[in-house]
Amino acid sequence: MDPYAALRFREFNIFLVARFAMVFAWSMQFIVIEWQVYSMTKDPWSLGIIGLMEVIPAVSMALFAGHIVDQKEKRNLLIKCILGFSVISFGLFLLSEPSLSSEFSKTTVLYAIYFLVFLGGLVRAFLGPTIFSLIALIVPKKIYPNAATWSSTTWQMASVLGPALAGFSISWIGVHWSMCLIFTFSIMALVAILQIGRKPIMNPKIGEPVIDSLREGLRFVFNSKAVFGALTLDMIAVLFGGAVALLPVFAQDILQVGSEGFGVLRAAPAVGAAITMVGSTRFPVHKFAGKKLLWAVFGFGISIIVFGLSTSFWLSVFALFMSGALDGISMVIRQTILQLKTPDHMRGRVASVNSMFVGSSNELGAFESGATAKLMGTVTAVVFGGIMTLLTVGFTALISPTFRNLDLTKDVAEHEGDS
Repeated sequence: MDPYAALRFREFNIFLVARFAMVFAWSMQFIVIEWQVYSMTKDPWSLGIIGLMEVIPAVSMALFAGHIVDQKEKRNLLIKCILGFSVISFGLFLLSEPSLSSEFSKTTVLYAIYFLVFLGGLVRAFLGPTIFSLIALIVPKKIYPNAATWSSTTWQMASVLGPALAGFSISWIGVHWSMCLIFTFSIMALVAILQIGRKPIMNPKIGEPVIDSLREGLRFVFNSKAVFGALTLDMIAVLFGGAVALLPVFAQDILQVGSEGFGVLRAAPAVGAAITMVGSTRFPVHKFAGKKLLWAVFGFGISIIVFGLSTSFWLSVFALFMSGALDGISMVIRQTILQLKTPDHMRGRVASVNSMFVGSSNELGAFESGATAKLMGTVTAVVFGGIMTLLTVGFTALISPTFRNLDLTKDVAEHEGDS
């Protein structure tokens, strides 16, 4: 297959620009918030609270959001999501004004930050399913796997630059103007997405009762061994391997490398993931997908353990780089499974379940890491998470031979034939 097939479609390129700007802004914002909150509290528990504030609305609204996405026009819905994020980022910009510390108590500012993070979780409940559904309306079916790879690669590249710039910008221009930069990128995403035309609604059951719609989506996910297996494995691995949530602690207290070192540490996983994703455009992962996914998550767990035990900055960077590289393989395989196995009229609901399983597990992982760090200590919490990831892989491989032997070659051939 042509590795640049999806890039030959103008609207897909515009979509990638919008997605890059949006993910860049979101990932940068999360890092700046982490730094600001930990600097205010010096308590790893506060980092867990950030994750909890985002995951509660993201999970509780996910299924309803999937129903709405399948019922509505995708491009306009994405515009509304980006507008919502822009309002939140502007609010965080105002809250980071240094003079506020003299006008309001630290607790008041902290709770206001948590509230805006909570609103961001509501936006994210709709954002993921909308993006997933829109891709399928921009490119032909035969290049879904290639489009999924480029979309995931763009996500990771933005995740490289967003955290890296966050670390450096905190040092160079401070938290307040870093928030202003985040707001600017959200506006860039909005301008880009306006260049994409409206798309048809593929769902033949417009006006279907919410309960019936949600039941159909859940039934599909739980009855599909490939989809359910991929989501479950990745969810537990990310949940227990969420060491990145504790990076402010490692940067400030353990490795003592400051905000610039923090930016390097935070960017390392995304650099690794971006490299493997670009490589996957030339070396498709659909053959022996089950085994590749299991080995990738196993390697991810090993990398997290090495990071937790390391007292060397560059060994820590390398371990995080490898965790990102292996997680990138996992992400490409998972997205390929979802794009190939999901019917067009159910993409919003399936993507919502995906966001509950995997997307929200990042924030649950942040909460788990903050809680276990409080109880066990930071290093022990990270090592514990890596060990739990290894146990999850072993358990999945043992009890699910169907998933272990999953191969998507036939599915790719069928989609090429349909187009």
